[in-house]
Amino acid sequence: MRLTLVRHATLLLETSLGRVLVDPMLDPAGRRPAIDDTPNQRPNPLVELASPASDVVAGVDLCIVTHLHQDHFDGTAAETLPSDLPILTQPESAETLAARGFTNVSTSHDAIPMTRGRHGTGELGAALGPVSGWVVDDVYIAGDTIWCDDVRDALERHRPRVSVLNGSGARFHTGGPIVMDADDVRRVRRATAGEVVVVHLEAINHCLEPRSAYRAIDGVHVPDDGETLDV
Repeated sequence: MRLTLVRHATLLLETSLGRVLVDPMLDPAGRRPAIDDTPNQRPNPLVELASPASDVVAGVDLCIVTHLHQDHFDGTAAETLPSDLPILTQPESAETLAARGFTNVSTSHDAIPMTRGRHGTGELGAALGPVSGWVVDDVYIAGDTIWCDDVRDALERHRPRVSVLNGSGARFHTGGPIVMDADDVRRVRRATAGEVVVVHLEAINHCLEPRSAYRAIDGVHVPDDGETLDV
């Protein structure tokens, strides 16, 4: 598989099933305000796409949407993706995508099992709602989750050869991280014999830990925006 980090958690995967787009955040830099009640109040996204949105979606056979927060599916994605493009998403997001005009939305795929996670802890995690991950050609796309039993179970059940983790330790002013921080990535690194790739960095205002925090971890790959990895 070839994995290209477009920006943030937006990935392009060249797989046995075709070209797969994951979590398209395609807005131009500064289109949206900073997330409320978070540090580093700057408009989002913080950085531009490495290539035009039309190029990102060109030739895509399937889009995976892990959940519907704007940093994973935004207005430009909704406008740019063909309405009949197959979209694979968690059950909780399917109705909303259909209401936005997408006509080929599924919540399961015979060759792409869904996993679960926790988008934080306590009341905050519950308020942020359900999230999903997916396993494509033995590559585990964990989605927006902290280290938790769901992640441990996914690693044990699927034995992925690559785990793609959403890092940055994103947080609000109160409460703990809502995605993995560097310590969580170390926990995954110890729990899997496969490779680890960290994305979801330096593109949204409350994503606080930089790429350098993860490049310091042995055995972890941290691509730049626009970079392609052979995994």
